[in-house]
Amino acid sequence: MILVDADACPVKDEIYKVAWRRGVPVKVVSNARIRLPEHPLIERVLVSDAFDAADEWIAEQADARAVVITGDILLADRCLKKGATVIGPNGKPFTAASIGSAIATRAIMADLRVAADGITGGPAPFGKADRSRFLQTLDEALVRLGA
Repeated sequence: MILVDADACPVKDEIYKVAWRRGVPVKVVSNARIRLPEHPLIERVLVSDAFDAADEWIAEQADARAVVITGDILLADRCLKKGATVIGPNGKPFTAASIGSAIATRAIMADLRVAADGITGGPAPFGKADRSRFLQTLDEALVRLGA
């Protein structure tokens, strides 16, 4: 099963394509209604608009048979602790070995944003290489899980 933290996910179409090819169910989790393709493998999970409601739902469902797609480092950490495979939308996997430094970097960046009075350059543009890396990483993760 693929669990998608969908509110800001730029690779939903890529997830669907891989899921259809491999026959893997996808749960698209958001706190607002988003457009989804009509397909028996794609399920919408609409959660409340409470803070972190989508993260809570995903973390509760995550297990060793799940692939979680999220850019949220703290959610990635929670899902890794439950044995899930976690992939960022840029195709970079979160691992037990990398999550600690990702959390530390997140904290440093938050401090820098405060020091800069909220002025930041924002994330790098999302490009073809990111999509390609994501597709390859997701496909490899599903193969490892036997899908």
